[in-house]
Amino acid sequence: MNIFERTGKMALGSRLRFMAANITDEASAIYQLYNVDFSPKWFPVFFVLSEGGTKTITEIAQEIGHSQPSVTKLIREMRKAGLVEDKLEATDKRKNVAGLTDKGKSIAEKMIKEQCADIDKAIDGIIDEARHNLWEALAEWELLLKQKSLLKRVQEQKKLRECKDVQIIEYSFRYQAAFKALNEEWISTYFELEEADQTALNNPEEYILKKGGKIFVALSNNEPVGVCAIMKMDDPDYDFELAKMAVSPKVQGRSIGWLLAQAAIRAARESGAKKIYLESNTILKPAIHLYYKLGFQKITGHSTPYKRCNIQMELKLTNQNNS
Repeated sequence: MNIFERTGKMALGSRLRFMAANITDEASAIYQLYNVDFSPKWFPVFFVLSEGGTKTITEIAQEIGHSQPSVTKLIREMRKAGLVEDKLEATDKRKNVAGLTDKGKSIAEKMIKEQCADIDKAIDGIIDEARHNLWEALAEWELLLKQKSLLKRVQEQKKLRECKDVQIIEYSFRYQAAFKALNEEWISTYFELEEADQTALNNPEEYILKKGGKIFVALSNNEPVGVCAIMKMDDPDYDFELAKMAVSPKVQGRSIGWLLAQAAIRAARESGAKKIYLESNTILKPAIHLYYKLGFQKITGHSTPYKRCNIQMELKLTNQNNS
């Protein structure tokens, strides 16, 4: 249909439903061709039962990927058509066991010998005529979507696109208010502002920049939406502390924290730093996940001016590539 050429891949679901509807309509005509009074929607349940023996509703549902209420409804319809009998004897009286009737078994035998054989050959003919094997492609797509859903894939692409719109720049005085406001916003959301916070946020030039540190600002549409600093440490074990990272809630989920941290780590490495230190709190799960992803590892034993700190981490820059 021309509409699918205009919509492109966005209409994948609609196109598959349209194709499935056409095939289902033709399936009804095919059953009539073989004088079989049968609804195409019964086939998955019917096929499972035709393989022999009886099965519980739960077993059928698991095997064909349907819900139990859906299978129960199909069994009810097939029972009215005389193809299935349920509530058969079972060791567990609470289980509803279903199986084919003699009529159902007779139809199954006829389907296998005649109808299924003809359909297989007809589909093989389409495969031979086509440039691509749809049957194999469907199996491959099902596996790939099971490994990673379409929703997850779209989320990843959305994040990648939005990341491209973000610019990471070095701090200038014009961003002092944003640096303070973004940090105060996240700290106040989870904790209380402490004296050490006020010292750094009120005068970042004096407290961070003049001591050899750097501050980075994330811009989205020229608006500051995230900040991060590396602060020079007077410590024989560490060169810098990764600190004062804050991202506006309205743009979270766009990997801005990752981009800011990457810029800070790159700057530390370029200065010849060997190790970076940070402090955080385990209640900030996305942040902790980010730090581990960046290569930080948990440590203990350092004193801290912050009451909220309950985890300390370090990143060894030697022989690492986080750029």
